[in-house]
Amino acid sequence: MYSIVEKTETVPNTNLVKVRAPAIADKARPGQFIVIMVDERSERIPYTLSDWDKEEGTITFVVNEVGRSTGKLVGRKKGDELYSVVGPLGIAPEISNVGTVACVGGCFGIAAILPLARAFKEAGAKVISIVEARAGYLIYLEKELRKASDELIIATGDGSRGIKGFVPDALKDLIDNKTKINKVFAIGCTFMLKLTCDATRAAKIDTQVDLCPIIVDATGMCGCCRIEVGGETKFACVDGPFFDGHKVDWDVLGFRKAAYVAQERDSVQSSKMGVKQ
Repeated sequence: MYSIVEKTETVPNTNLVKVRAPAIADKARPGQFIVIMVDERSERIPYTLSDWDKEEGTITFVVNEVGRSTGKLVGRKKGDELYSVVGPLGIAPEISNVGTVACVGGCFGIAAILPLARAFKEAGAKVISIVEARAGYLIYLEKELRKASDELIIATGDGSRGIKGFVPDALKDLIDNKTKINKVFAIGCTFMLKLTCDATRAAKIDTQVDLCPIIVDATGMCGCCRIEVGGETKFACVDGPFFDGHKVDWDVLGFRKAAYVAQERDSVQSSKMGVKQ
């Protein structure tokens, strides 16, 4: 039912996957996500949508191989079918001309900010997109992001492309140079999100972060994705995925994301030894 239309490794360990899912493509909005099971024994993994085509009936997302279930997905080929694809999920951010919007992303977030950048630009806002990677060869979708943005800033840890540094460094440079930024949307690893919020806090820039804790049922029933925002318990799947980054309890989020690291490691080792799970 959910066949893989295309799968491309754009840069090492980063795969763009296009899947036929017409009902999801018809309803998808920027910032929403899906939950996938590769087969009936796989865990349920959330992926932020990076694109969709209503006429073609397809959705696109990015997969980084970090564990057993993502390894299964990366191992699938064009024409293979996925067991389950649920979505679109989450509350889509309101899109309007809010002035200048910075869409920042790293890793899978490079692709995930593309729909937001495109939508805000179409709404009349000025869009500054900032993407980060350890090295220049890990930057992808550059052509698409340049088209969707008024300005694209590339930051690399080794300085091989763009500025030397990462997203928070680029944001701080803009703020120090008095660039007016009305809103920030950030998608990527938890550490980058936290540092992005640190960079914008003093300037009191509204910073919305896409949080991806462990998600199971994605309906708010299981409670696995609960986080603390402004002293209140929230569920990332139904209350998010975007939250005010200046109010997130990052310690709680980090603790919950690391809850099953040992089990994931054991599962990967079992897989290498041929143990079925």
